[in-house]
Amino acid sequence: MDHNHHTTSSDPHAGHHHPTTAGHDHVEGGSGMHMMRMTFYFGYENVELLFSGLVINSAGEMAGAFVAVFLLAVLYEGLKIARESLLRRSQVSIRYNSMPVPGPNGTTLMETHKTVGQQMISMPHVFQTFLHIIQVVVSYFLMLIFMTYNAYLCIAVAAGAGTGYFLFSWKKAVVVDITEHCH
Repeated sequence: MDHNHHTTSSDPHAGHHHPTTAGHDHVEGGSGMHMMRMTFYFGYENVELLFSGLVINSAGEMAGAFVAVFLLAVLYEGLKIARESLLRRSQVSIRYNSMPVPGPNGTTLMETHKTVGQQMISMPHVFQTFLHIIQVVVSYFLMLIFMTYNAYLCIAVAAGAGTGYFLFSWKKAVVVDITEHCH
């Protein structure tokens, strides 16, 4: 390695060498730091998955990781729908609020909103809080997996989320606000 930093070139980087490892997942400098890939790639060697000790090094391990990540994403979508369902079942108080809104030809229409609530100190709310923590942790795991930029793992996250939505969200009641124009 050339350690001579005196150069006559006008290039500011002349005389400086930057270590690169084309085709590898990480670049290691002299300080032992790892730099993550910042572009998508298809690979199954030396792929760290969430933890430093969990490294994918073969096509079989990548296939197993793909299935596990796919199922984690399906679980995340199922958990979201399950929490909504449990919340509807545990609602304690229901209030109806009506408010006037302008209608066609200068008329006034009454729009009614249903407001529901639950008690803070109750088993359903404690259980909802526990499920929320799990949902947040799983969502961050999926985000970090996607941020590996490994295309196989990114496809597993997207396919699992889509499959989970397809399997669990079809029963979900959807309210469409026809006055909303920001779609």
